[in-house]
Amino acid sequence: MRQIEIKLRSRAKINIGLDVTGVRDDGYHLVRMIMQSVDLCDDVTIRADREAVFCDKSGKDIRITCDRPGIPCDERNLAWKAASLLMDETGIGEPVTIDIVKRIPVAAGLAGGSGNAAAVLLGMNELFNLGLSGEDLCKIGLRIGADVPYCLTGKTMLAEGIGEVLTPLKDLPKCHILLAKPDMDVSTAHVYGELDRKKDLRHPDIDAILEAVEGSDLKRICAHMGNILEEVTEKEHGVITEIKKSMKKNGALNALMSGSGPTVFGIFEDIKKAEKAYDAIKKEDLAKQVFITAPI
Repeated sequence: MRQIEIKLRSRAKINIGLDVTGVRDDGYHLVRMIMQSVDLCDDVTIRADREAVFCDKSGKDIRITCDRPGIPCDERNLAWKAASLLMDETGIGEPVTIDIVKRIPVAAGLAGGSGNAAAVLLGMNELFNLGLSGEDLCKIGLRIGADVPYCLTGKTMLAEGIGEVLTPLKDLPKCHILLAKPDMDVSTAHVYGELDRKKDLRHPDIDAILEAVEGSDLKRICAHMGNILEEVTEKEHGVITEIKKSMKKNGALNALMSGSGPTVFGIFEDIKKAEKAYDAIKKEDLAKQVFITAPI
């Protein structure tokens, strides 16, 4: 008998290193990124319900629910797009319900939406016995967003091309990661657009980070961390600088903005120092959403 429900964890990611190396003719940016998944996650439950009928304006029997107010539960949601693409590609005719419990901050540079989409692709592939390979799912995921192929597997990866060329790396050494999202949202399209206008950019040394990862040298990894998108987001939002300073003052080996921001993460060897930095950021009211997590 076919399984009718599956539940997956959709994990947040951070960028240990992020460089932009060019722009393709179609407007997509070429990147070299070192991606790391963390234990902070959303829960995504997918159900096939043969009796349900809730056809929306698109003609698709897809229903999204989310416990966080303000999250779109229609075709604007990447999880909806993932389900819709799989229906189109494989001919699934049964109604699908997707319930999302959100813990990952939204519009935060943590790939929360991309992770939800990846979970839907993985879950529906299993739920409906589609037999799609990892490569098949990556091709579909790339049509949703550049981070989706990475989110299908997670862990420590080098991402190149527009994010779809993935090379597994050694696991990040044991550490504690503090995430702090200030009370604002950032448009990724705006950040990349502004980056294109800038000259004399300081590119992070991705190769140095790769060497440090290969050597399992946490301090060297942290010493070389860099994100070229800080050239835009951090300069527009000074609170990012303040959060980074607070984390380092309270014991972080280093602190960096993730993705296009505005979330900042700090890497700590000592959990007590991470807790101290957590308390300081809360006390200084630098961010309302603050989490202590770990690489996974």
